[in-house]
Amino acid sequence: MTTLRRPVGEHAVVLGGSMAGLFAARVLADSYTKVTVVDRDEPTQAVGVRRSIPQGRHLHALQARGLQIIEELFPGTGDQLVTDGAVRSDVGLNTRWFLDGMRPLQIRAGLRAVAASRPFLERHVVARVEELPNVDFLEQYDILGLTTTADHRRVTGVRVQKGDDEHVLDADLVVDATGRGSRTPVWLEEFGYARVEETRTKIGLGYATRHYRPRTPLPNEETSIAVVASSRSPRGAILTLIEDGRMTVTAYGILGDHPPADPDGFDAFLKSLAVPDIFEAVQDAEPLDDPQTYRYPATLRRHYERLTRFPDGLLVTGDAVCSFNPTYAQGMTVAALGALTLREHLGKGAAPRPVPYFQDYARDVVAGPWETMETNDLSFPGVDGERTLQVRIAHAYTGLVQRAATRDATVAKAFLRVFGLIDPPTALLRPGTLLRVLRHSRPVL
Repeated sequence: MTTLRRPVGEHAVVLGGSMAGLFAARVLADSYTKVTVVDRDEPTQAVGVRRSIPQGRHLHALQARGLQIIEELFPGTGDQLVTDGAVRSDVGLNTRWFLDGMRPLQIRAGLRAVAASRPFLERHVVARVEELPNVDFLEQYDILGLTTTADHRRVTGVRVQKGDDEHVLDADLVVDATGRGSRTPVWLEEFGYARVEETRTKIGLGYATRHYRPRTPLPNEETSIAVVASSRSPRGAILTLIEDGRMTVTAYGILGDHPPADPDGFDAFLKSLAVPDIFEAVQDAEPLDDPQTYRYPATLRRHYERLTRFPDGLLVTGDAVCSFNPTYAQGMTVAALGALTLREHLGKGAAPRPVPYFQDYARDVVAGPWETMETNDLSFPGVDGERTLQVRIAHAYTGLVQRAATRDATVAKAFLRVFGLIDPPTALLRPGTLLRVLRHSRPVL
């Protein structure tokens, strides 16, 4: 249950029942008398993949920091997920990692992970949001647009429609969590504001997912195998145990080199990876379905932090701000981090001011994960983008870190903490870690 502080306002509306929208609703419930989540689907009734989340059948990973935030916002959720069938693990000890074909040490990182399908995880978060007495869901409604004051300096509500029923939801604050397809940039231009600058990197990603029921357990209490794609081995895949005794395998490739949807082609793709571990692991497993594919053409970042004017009463969060390469599994955790930034601004006792909110969001939520992703994506020769000296140095140093992680447990743990969004990328440059990286990344003669 949430405890309502002195209200910042009477009514907040969240556009989209995505994970970002659910996290936003949770923190808004502490500061607004009433919160309404509007979605074109039925999040509270969904038992499988929702139509508005076509990638929902594919593997989703909640990074260690994301799980920490969920526990902070919804205490006890991690244990409940495990009780209901999710798989608990330590990301260092129970995952067999391969980075650029190299295998880091498997060490107890002290970073808790819970593996489950996207619908399973989302059901649990929706249930916790439903428990909040001042949060309502308005389901199967289309979002038509925003209402504003005559001078467009303040957003005052949202126009919504279900069938022939069209009406306005008056709101003190509207939070756009509608994802990559957000219409906020269009609405802003219609209201006379500057165009939102965007950064897109075309990666031509395609992935395919297949589910299995393992007949034998993975060795050494492992729960996952991750073969991370690199410029030298541009195909990757992740295998992980999930709820109901199932196993999910998602294979991926960039720039049009996509895994096939037919079972034989999918197996051949797994066999072609830098190491055969995932291919070998599925040979003794029972396939539960045929591979399902998804395409992701480009990463996208909207630079709201560069705007000097923005209407009051409107904020944006989650994929509507920044849509990451999904193979790095950053999206849900970044959405959770965004909720903390929203809570911080609400904690000042007044409705958040958009310009400082977006500046903090860019610095504290997006910058680190985006830098890590761009450094890795631009290491692939066919990906278009500016390879600055800083990017080239960062990529070279990442290679040294990965090599050192195969020999030094401290470096391996430091890498996993950055990967899990616990620490910023700069943590790998701390003097003690830097010295270990340089010492243990030298080639063995």
